[in-house]
Amino acid sequence: MPALPPDLIAGLESLLGERLTRNATIRERHGQGESWHPPMPPEAVAFARSTAEVSAIVALCAKHRVPVIAFGAGTSIEGQVVAEEGGLCLDLTQMDAILAVRPDDMDVTVQPGVTRKRLNDTLRDQGLFFPVDPGADATLGGMAATRASGTNAVRYGTMRDAVLSLEVVLADGRVIRTARRARKSAAGYDLTRLFIGSEGTLGIITELTLRLWGIPEAISAAVVAFPSVAAAVDAVIATIQAGVPVARIELLDEAMLDAVNRYAKLDYPVAPTLFLEFHGSAKGVAEQAELVGALAAERGSGPFRWTTKTEERNKLWQARHDGYYALLARYPGRKGFTTDVCVPISRLAESIAETRADLARMSMPTSILGHVGDGNYHTVFMIEPGNAAELESVKRFAERQVDRALAMDGTSTGEHGVGIGKIAAVEREFGHGVAVMRAIKMALDPANLLNPGKILAKRPA
Repeated sequence: MPALPPDLIAGLESLLGERLTRNATIRERHGQGESWHPPMPPEAVAFARSTAEVSAIVALCAKHRVPVIAFGAGTSIEGQVVAEEGGLCLDLTQMDAILAVRPDDMDVTVQPGVTRKRLNDTLRDQGLFFPVDPGADATLGGMAATRASGTNAVRYGTMRDAVLSLEVVLADGRVIRTARRARKSAAGYDLTRLFIGSEGTLGIITELTLRLWGIPEAISAAVVAFPSVAAAVDAVIATIQAGVPVARIELLDEAMLDAVNRYAKLDYPVAPTLFLEFHGSAKGVAEQAELVGALAAERGSGPFRWTTKTEERNKLWQARHDGYYALLARYPGRKGFTTDVCVPISRLAESIAETRADLARMSMPTSILGHVGDGNYHTVFMIEPGNAAELESVKRFAERQVDRALAMDGTSTGEHGVGIGKIAAVEREFGHGVAVMRAIKMALDPANLLNPGKILAKRPA
């Protein structure tokens, strides 16, 4: 990797002072997310505090033709933040101001370094919340850049639905706003959605205006076990098709439930299990739980255990969010490899059945879990570090899983994003549409300096 030009370093140091660092430990930390992809550190890390600084940094890097990789909490899992071509990592975590909360309009404007949990802590006293919940305490800028979703998506949608407007720094340092705060607009191209999910390859998000929701009057959570994964998935499909406005509906297979029990000191039956949550009025929540309990019982479920107690609900969802770490604790010395797909809800049972049949042929511990209410699920493998044969076997599985999802008119990734891990899958999914993506990239970043090597395959030299 080429070293940064001395003139660039001098310009950045003049702008940032000690907020530009070439410390090896900090560089290493900024060259990896939470995935199996090998770390690739940048040549330096810059910590910006304002849109003006981001603009100046990007303009300087453009002048010297140096790549820029935006960085938030580092929780991405498809290699979105690895610095394949070196360059500068632009850390946005110090841009963490909540700029304006507008209860009357049910929206909020934040800088990209604000985390989901901190935003909700701030909103709680005003009776509002931001529902997109990927599990990790990611930054909101990173969540928009990867088009994140999570456990609440079945009811409240994804970041694509939650973002009203963005402020974005383009590859040459210009600053644009993608939309106004109006809830709908028929004016021009939809620039907001263009940048949501672009993984920092088209521009760097420096401000977000987000839609908010009122905290529900009543919330209940439930747990119900099933004799098989097929029965659990069938209950999910029946729930969605019955029009139950379930807020969360999560599947954990036997392996995941066992790991979660051990990790969180719970005592749920080790069986395919659904974790659910219902939002609404006290009467409405009770009616939803009763209906879903009946649908589950028709499919041979165990007891439908539900609660409205906040402490018990929080414990349940913390256990679900800790599922990955529970597997790491269950199989010490192994490393996790996780991949996801999403299919139409009518094909979910078939997709998971085919995936489980494929997993039965694998030699390492595996698990399935997911936000199955919208057809999205994750497959997790616990592989031995340094075992090239296991890693190659898992990569081949991931390709087969993508092919199965695409054959069902699904997508290669429901929420993990593309990064470097699913570039080939995007080409299979979109075909000639990739040429349109490349044209957009070339129009906005002709020198290929913004997070190069992500989403789109490199052109042959």
